[in-house]
Amino acid sequence: MLNDLVNRSRPLPAGSKMLILGGGFSGSTLATLLRAQGTPVICTRRNPEPSGTHLCFDSDNPDQGPKPEDLEGTTHVLSTIPPSRDGREPVLTSLLPTLRDLPLRWVGYLSTTGVYGDRGGDWVSEADPATPGQDRSRRRLACENAWQRTGLPMQILRLPGIYGPKRSVINGLQQGRARMIHKTGQVFCRIHVEDIAGACLHLIHKAEEGAWPSVVNISDDCPAPSEELLGFAADLIQMEPPPFEDFDAASQSMSAMARSFWSENRRVSNYLLRNTLKYELLHPDFRVGLRDCWLQDPLNPNRKETLDPRSTTG
Repeated sequence: MLNDLVNRSRPLPAGSKMLILGGGFSGSTLATLLRAQGTPVICTRRNPEPSGTHLCFDSDNPDQGPKPEDLEGTTHVLSTIPPSRDGREPVLTSLLPTLRDLPLRWVGYLSTTGVYGDRGGDWVSEADPATPGQDRSRRRLACENAWQRTGLPMQILRLPGIYGPKRSVINGLQQGRARMIHKTGQVFCRIHVEDIAGACLHLIHKAEEGAWPSVVNISDDCPAPSEELLGFAADLIQMEPPPFEDFDAASQSMSAMARSFWSENRRVSNYLLRNTLKYELLHPDFRVGLRDCWLQDPLNPNRKETLDPRSTTG
């Protein structure tokens, strides 16, 4: 839970100020963590509420982004914003001159482990070349390269599938959307959203100490088949699991996007994060992570209250 992350994490130094470009699921979770520790945070959203404190940043209209005076004193930046439809890096198109004028000590860019492409179920690490097979992953790699060329104090964070409270297979089961699909040898990697926030904060501290790899995988310890997650989640919330489906038959009714996810198979190593940089995962595998999601679920009669990113970033 975020409360646990707040209690165990070391705050940023006094005088720090974070800009989070893209205050969605991952961005708002980091913002909540930092604000709970007393760090000022600026967040952007595509369509901020008029009564809120988010700044507007729309990747389709990057010229309407924050002004230099809005970002004065910013020392750390995290961008969660994906490439635009035409493959542009919207933040750099709009804000690079402003970012270069700020007293930045760390800049992070959330990318995807999809840039590694299909590895046939083999392990992949940051030392392996990026060989993206999907157009969306090629666009991400192009954006990684654009950020690396800026001369800013950069770190690229590559993420697999993201889950967390109200956004996990538990909710798919509750809403009748989950499918128990089996494809021999297929695994997926994932990361709990709270560990994205925790890892970002940890990496900032490590960078200040001089440990600054240019690319870091942020993934949990346990690549696993999707049906294994669904079976565990169904037992956890005491629901009947959906019927078993073979992939070849199930794929006939999948969207092109869904089929593309199933077309790649890799195990993402977090050795650099865990063993070299010494980050301790709050949710090291899907069992721990899904128990946490259920503990925070509105339908759980034993639900526990925690910090809510939606209520602390507006």
